[in-house]
Amino acid sequence: MTVLFRPRPSIVRRDSGLYGYERALARRGLTPVAGVDEAGRGACAGPLVVAAVVLRSEIDGLADSKLLTPARREELHTRILATARAVKIVVIPPEEIDTRGLHKCNIAGMRRAVAGLGCDLGYVLIDGFPVPGLPAPSLAVWKGDQVSACVAAASIVAKVTRDRLMTELDDQYPQYGFAEHKGYVTARHRQALTAHGPSPHHRFSFVTVNSVVRAGAGGEIGENGLGAGVA
Repeated sequence: MTVLFRPRPSIVRRDSGLYGYERALARRGLTPVAGVDEAGRGACAGPLVVAAVVLRSEIDGLADSKLLTPARREELHTRILATARAVKIVVIPPEEIDTRGLHKCNIAGMRRAVAGLGCDLGYVLIDGFPVPGLPAPSLAVWKGDQVSACVAAASIVAKVTRDRLMTELDDQYPQYGFAEHKGYVTARHRQALTAHGPSPHHRFSFVTVNSVVRAGAGGEIGENGLGAGVA
């Protein structure tokens, strides 16, 4: 059984910068530090992508992936992969999310990502919520991708990986606009679901997708073999 452990109290000031947590943990001898984050939790199509990152050195310009332009994310993604001590990416497909549930998949994905780093860890920082069963002491950090460098790095790796996968899906299913909205619910995405029915890469356990399936159950069949509903 893993025992949750926190170092002796250490104040991390708001003005200590994105590396404040890592420096505080280093002062306690708790290194290396892994950051864990995910992308695609709120989407109704496409995979959930979890990333774990152990940084080797400081990288200028790191920030929450959602606050960066796509071009800047790509640039930082390249730098992270080139300089990080360890990176592990876990991709969880929609069918697994439908079978096991989103939160269980997220927790399991984070465990797999940390285990796949291949190095002994001193501490793990997780964005948002606690993850039991990790091989090192850990702490869930609220908005961790905005206050911890390794979590920000993980958020960038997860986001860029997922965006690339969704762009590839757009080539196969251009009618849904995956390259534009990346599988999240938008007005255009709703319209595409109504017109074409869900694709095999939609999450059928999500209410937005499930409602389209139910609405079209007694109507005409969409091009993907599922009820298309009525516009």
